[in-house]
Amino acid sequence: MAVVRLDVEDGVGTIRLDRPPMNALNTEVTHELRAAAMEATRRSDVRAVVLYGGEKVFAAGADIKEMAPMDYAAILSWVGDLNSTFELIARIPKPVVAAVTGYALGGGLELALCADFRVFAENAKVGQPEILLGVIPGAGGTQRLPRLIGPARAKDLIFSGRQVRAAEAEAIGLADKVVPAQEVYAEARRMAGRYVNGPAMALAAAKQAIDDGAEMALSEALRLEAGLFAGLFGTEDRRIGMESFLERGPGKADFTGR
Repeated sequence: MAVVRLDVEDGVGTIRLDRPPMNALNTEVTHELRAAAMEATRRSDVRAVVLYGGEKVFAAGADIKEMAPMDYAAILSWVGDLNSTFELIARIPKPVVAAVTGYALGGGLELALCADFRVFAENAKVGQPEILLGVIPGAGGTQRLPRLIGPARAKDLIFSGRQVRAAEAEAIGLADKVVPAQEVYAEARRMAGRYVNGPAMALAAAKQAIDDGAEMALSEALRLEAGLFAGLFGTEDRRIGMESFLERGPGKADFTGR
C-alpha cells in the first residue's frame, strides 16, 4: 500500500502522506515522495501543488527506529536521499503550498519549508527537536529555516528544540496563514488554485529567479532574471498576455500554460 500518493483535481496536485499514525519519514516515504514530486513536476495537468499529511498530523519527523541503529556510512546515504528528495520538492516549478495540521517536527517541518507558502492549523505545533536527540537538523532545517525567519530566531528553535504553536509561527513568518484545523486543506487548495489558470512558464521562471537568485550576488542574480524574462518571449502565454492587455486591459488574459 502506498504511503505517499498524488491526487489531482482541478489543476491542483495534492502530495498526500499516508503513513499512520504520525507520517514518520522513513526510506519508503522518502522514495515515494521523490516519485510524487517528479510526477507533479512532469504532469501538465498539475498547475499547483499542495503538501498534506491528513487531518490529524503533517509529519512528526524522521523514523527514529529506522535511524537509530545506523552507522556513519548508512546515515550519510539515508540523509543524502532525504535531502535530494526535499530538493526535488523545493524545485517543483509550480506554486507549492504546505497544509500543516497537528505536528510538523524535525523532518516534517523541513518538508514544509520546501513549500512556497505554509497554511497552519490553529492547533499546529512545529519545531526542530533534533538537538534533544544529540544531533542537528539534517534535511534543510539549519539552512531553509534561517533564510525564512532569520538566523537568530532559527537558532532559538534549533538550539532549544522547543515546539512553536501556530500563533507564534505566524508572528515570526514561519506560517503564512493560520486557520481552524478543519479548514487547513481547503485553504491550501484555495491558495494553490489562485495560480492554476496563470501562465505556467512565467510562474516557473518567477520561482526560479527568486529561489536561485537568493543564492547569488546581486549582479549575477539580475543577469539570471533578465535571461529568464527574455526567454518568456518565446512562449504562447506571453503573446496572449500582451495581446489581451492591448485589447482588453490588464488581468483578462486566458492563458494556455504554454
